[in-house]
Amino acid sequence: MTVSIAAVHVTVDDPDAAVAFYRDTLGFKVRKEVANDGFRWVTLTTETQPEIEIVLSHPHAGRSKADGDIVAELLAKGELGGINLRTDNLDETFAKVAAAPGAEVLQEPTDQFWGVRDAAVRDPAGNLVRIAQA
Repeated sequence: MTVSIAAVHVTVDDPDAAVAFYRDTLGFKVRKEVANDGFRWVTLTTETQPEIEIVLSHPHAGRSKADGDIVAELLAKGELGGINLRTDNLDETFAKVAAAPGAEVLQEPTDQFWGVRDAAVRDPAGNLVRIAQA
């Protein structure tokens, strides 16, 4: 039996700002955009891992109003899970991310005691994005 990662969901309050960040700043490719019930979700991939998708979706997409409101509150607080990425050039990637509209720098590139060099930012929706040197 083989199990692998197919998709990672990232909740965003502004899909256009999120696409600009993940596509234009980080270089992900938009695979599909799907509209449903007044909302849309966008899937993105990388050239090196096209089988793994990042799915950007709105807090209210596919949820009841009450549940969507709760998710939106957690998103606004920055309390939803983050995403960990890897790059072959952390300094160059960090410079792009730090200059991106809506991004908030939390940690500049740093050598961590557990052996990783990484940086941390919040995407335009407030999600934690950690980027490590490959």
